[in-house]
Amino acid sequence: MRQTPLLGYAMARAPQCPGAAAGTMFDYIIVGAGSAGCVLANRLSANRNHRVLLLEAGPRDWHPFIHMPAGISKLVARKGVNWNYNTEPEPALDGRSLWWPRGKVLGGSSSINAMCYIRGHRRDYDDWAAEGNAGWDFDSMLPYFRRSEHNERGPDAFHGSGGHLNVADLRYSNPLSKQFIEAAVESGFPRNGDFNDADMEGFGYYQVTQKNGQRWSTAAGFLNAARERTNLKIVTRAMVDRVQIENGRAVAVEYRVKGQRQRAEAAREVILCGGAINSPQLLMLSGIGPADHLRQHGIEVRHAAAGVGQNLHDHLDSCTVYRCTQPITYDRISEVLTGLRYFLFRQGPGTSNVAEAGGFARSALATDERPDLQFHFVPAILDDHGRRRVPGDGMTLHACHLQPRSRGHLELASADPDAPARIFANYLSDTEDLDRRVLVEAVRTSRRIFNARAFDAFRGVELFPGDNDDSDAAITAFLRRKCETVYHPVGTCRMGTDAKAVVDPTLRVNGIIGLRVVDASIMPKIVSGNTNAPTIAIAEKACDLILGTAQ
Repeated sequence: MRQTPLLGYAMARAPQCPGAAAGTMFDYIIVGAGSAGCVLANRLSANRNHRVLLLEAGPRDWHPFIHMPAGISKLVARKGVNWNYNTEPEPALDGRSLWWPRGKVLGGSSSINAMCYIRGHRRDYDDWAAEGNAGWDFDSMLPYFRRSEHNERGPDAFHGSGGHLNVADLRYSNPLSKQFIEAAVESGFPRNGDFNDADMEGFGYYQVTQKNGQRWSTAAGFLNAARERTNLKIVTRAMVDRVQIENGRAVAVEYRVKGQRQRAEAAREVILCGGAINSPQLLMLSGIGPADHLRQHGIEVRHAAAGVGQNLHDHLDSCTVYRCTQPITYDRISEVLTGLRYFLFRQGPGTSNVAEAGGFARSALATDERPDLQFHFVPAILDDHGRRRVPGDGMTLHACHLQPRSRGHLELASADPDAPARIFANYLSDTEDLDRRVLVEAVRTSRRIFNARAFDAFRGVELFPGDNDDSDAAITAFLRRKCETVYHPVGTCRMGTDAKAVVDPTLRVNGIIGLRVVDASIMPKIVSGNTNAPTIAIAEKACDLILGTAQ
């Protein structure tokens, strides 16, 4: 990572922090260069009078598998770009500890995800606003989605052009993805060519965050456009230990690079962009959180905030898997030929995000107008996130419940910043038992699609669940045995106006001056879909809130 020299700059409008050494004072300090942090670094440093420090715990996004879309299957095993979290044993999932991968690299999880560009349903954002978060309704958020986006199909009422985030149609898709869409239509679901317009229901191909056949993470889209600015300093492999709070104000961050302790002071704001796990953990390490819990770990309470780490929720996912009778799946793809075709021409299976097609549907248990099920089709056998190889050819259909009611929480394992937080996801714990019942219907719907005529020439035996038993009891046992995260944790620094809200509707941490949280942790309720595009839009709006230009 090239780090450009820092220029002196005017501090006339910003309070000075006493004792600051030259080169250690910044207007804005951003902790975490992920989906939100890269957006903030770009927008805030656009004003050359703003001196911005961006700290990232992971390395540069140099690895070729990050930029090659199909390299997602290889990133699973790369610990250098992944926090590799694990939950505590889950009572409703046979006591299993679930693996939670999160990006630890420039671009964060946008550098390791499946690149599906999904915003969620209008109702998601309108519900946020109805809970007291003025300015977060869908009509207010749509301009931020459009501002961030450059959709290669061109601009319209729902899509933008000229933004830093390139959104494209897939260059290549497996023949089975087309058969999947046809099977869904045969099963009674509508066809949908754009999940992000007025109606998200139906099945079709996902648009992806790619450009010229390559992954287009927020590091590629936002950070690279700002990298050469002399008022932006980017530090990788920087582990932040705490935010220093003095007299109710965030004044500095303490961090380590190669074992060397460093301190940077914030004249205006410290902005946490670590995501749903790291942001609440850093708040607690800094003395902001449930008072008794902090005292248990010997942490001085700077501000008692009972909501920090609470409201954790996620999309729980089931995978229905069938054998494929024809040798056309990605299970047997030639890695050498795929790599050559990709690196020479940016063509072929190497440009695939693997989860090429999918859709949204309303089950009989849907409680409002929103789809309550999302599907991702993968023309390969997937088990345990692809970490367990199953021989042969197959097809996998992911299905998740979009509006889960179960809530978990995070706790500190210790006061050691290097100790991962304890994750209590509490899946399938809702008192109405709706989460489990909806997932049972998701498995039934997956089986129905796989058994449509369009798959007749390809469908082999069912691997998972694999028992040909469609009863509630059998499917529930399968879910408890095999369900996993689909990588969308949110909510642990909830935005709101009540006493347990962690941040207010301007994303300022309640009770502390000069400290904000900007990432998926602020979501009061999870959106009905993938969380990357919404996180980017949250960051776009946050920039206007910080700079005082929000509408």
